[in-house]
Formats: sequence, C-alpha cells, structure tokens
Amino acid sequence: MASPITTATSLFSQSSLLFTLPLKPQFYSSKNLIQSSHRATGNAYTTSSWLSNRSSRLHRLNYRHRDALKRGLSSVCFYKSNNSSNGKGSELRWPILQRWDVPWEWYTVSLTSLACGLSFVLTGLIASAALPYLGVQIGELSLDEKAQLLFFDQAFATAVVLATLYSITNRSEQNPDNVYRYDWRDPFSLQKGWLLWAVIGLIGALVTISLTGVAMSFLNGEPPQRETDALVRLLPLIGSSGVSTAYLVGITGVLAPVLEENVFRGFLMVALTKWVPTPISIIISAAVFSAAHLTPGEFPQLFILGAALGLSYAQTRNLLTPITIHAFWNSGVILLLTFLQIQGYDIKELLQVS
Repeated sequence: MASPITTATSLFSQSSLLFTLPLKPQFYSSKNLIQSSHRATGNAYTTSSWLSNRSSRLHRLNYRHRDALKRGLSSVCFYKSNNSSNGKGSELRWPILQRWDVPWEWYTVSLTSLACGLSFVLTGLIASAALPYLGVQIGELSLDEKAQLLFFDQAFATAVVLATLYSITNRSEQNPDNVYRYDWRDPFSLQKGWLLWAVIGLIGALVTISLTGVAMSFLNGEPPQRETDALVRLLPLIGSSGVSTAYLVGITGVLAPVLEENVFRGFLMVALTKWVPTPISIIISAAVFSAAHLTPGEFPQLFILGAALGLSYAQTRNLLTPITIHAFWNSGVILLLTFLQIQGYDIKELLQVS
C-alpha cells in the first residue's frame, strides 16, 4: 500500500501535467498565420452573406404580406390609379372621386346637350302630327291600343335621341374604355360589381326618399296633391289588362331607364368631370335630371334618386348599374300600383291625385 506522501506526490505530478499540456508553446510560420487569417475572414464573410440573404428574404416576405393586406383592405372602395394628375401612379383613391378622361370639349358638350333636347321634343311633335295622317284617332283607341301606342312612341324617341347622342360623342378612336361602358362580368364584385352596387343604391335611395317624404309631410302639415306627371297620365292604363301592364313595364322599366341613364349619367355627368370634381358632377346631373321631369313638387325625391344613380355609376363605371336601379324603381312602382288596383284600392287616392 502506497504511503500518503507517495500518493500525494503522484497526484501532484499528474495535475501538473494536466495544467502544463495546454500551455505548451507552439510555433507558427508566417504562412500558417496567413492561412488562418484567410480562413477566419472567409468564415466571417460567409456568415455575413447568409445573414444578409436571410434579412433580404424576410424583408421581401413582409413586403408581400403588407401589400396583400393593403389590397385586401382597399379592394372595396379603393383602387390604384395609374393616371393620377400628379404623376404618382401608386396613390390609392376612392373610385367615386376619380374623374373620367373626358375627350369632349365644351362646344361638343353644348352641341350634344342641345341636340338631344331638340331631338326628344321633335320626335314627340312629329309623332303627334303623324297620327292623323296614319288614320289613328286617339279617342277611339282601346286602353291596350293606347298602351301600345305609348310604347312605340317611347321607343321612337329613345332610338332617335340615342342615335343623336352616339353619333356626336361615341367615337371609338377617342373615347376611353369607361365611357358608355356596359360590362356584364363580375356582377357581385365588391369593388365594381354592377348588380351588387345596384342593390345597394336602390336600398339607399328607398330609405332616403322615404325619410325625405316623412320629413316633408311633417313640415307641410298635410301631404301635398300630386302633380300631373308621367305616372298620373298612366293611371288609366295601370291594372286595366295584362297587355297594358306589359307595355307599361316596357316603357318605364326598359326604354326610359336606357335613354335617361345614357343622357344624364353616361354623357352629362361624365362630361362635367372635365371641369368639376366627380361629386359636384353627380349633384349637377341629379339636379338636371330632376328638373327635366317638369314636376317641381317631386324635385327632392327625384334629386335623391338621381344622386343615388350617379354615385352607383361613379363607383362601378358601368352603365348597367344605374340602368338596373332605374328599371327596378320604375317597374316596381307600376307593378305595385297594378297589384293595389287589382286588390280594389283607389290608387288615385293613394297618390293624392286631385
């Protein structure tokens, strides 16, 4: 058995070796030092390059996520304009604030407005003057024949006015794509769906006009007598027969909306954006639309309807939207009155017709 002194001496010797081995001096040549330096530099460069590439990939990924988020949030009421007036194509704006790229000068707009007005008046005068020469006696016609005559008279006026309008302004070589645009695609698109925004515009117009009527009745104390407008003149034909109803729906739900929306929204409202902002052009065209019906007592309701038609058209840049609103509004009134007439209600009393 080893003595304690011998064991301690042995342990001390081993511990000395453990501590002295790592501290053993080593000698390097200059070549070895240079190679070591190069390896350290290469490793640092590789690490730096890897970090830089990873940072670049993360940056591109975050940018794509942010860009997708922006597109998602702005897809309903915003779009990216490439033709902004200040030359910045990436600016997001409300569609209803964007102006059309109007190719018509002031004299073209003035001439077209005058020509459309004259053609509408002249077609009515020509049709009235031609009836006696055709052997047509208004007093001897049945209600169905009168409805048929009104339908063909409206069809004649619509064809003449639209031919006049398009012959002056609808030149394919100068008009942009969103002028007189009819696009049946994507009816329920959140941004420019023509049917979706027609439903939104129709509901908005119904609610606003109803509230306006209640407010006017409250302020006036009693509901005013209805003026002799186009609807009052059609009352004898409403509910008289299925044939008359079909002709009336064709007049009010097809021909009148197509004519009026092409003139007041497709032409007038678009033309005004050459000189005034789009919201102002909506207001002006709605006022002209209301005044053209020649019923001052109905001006507030017609103005609200015209504003809803203009807003929906500015949102979608598609004439199908205001035409659909106008068609449902007019034909809905005719069908509702026909139903009430069949049920035995006095529609003259309901309309406060004197």
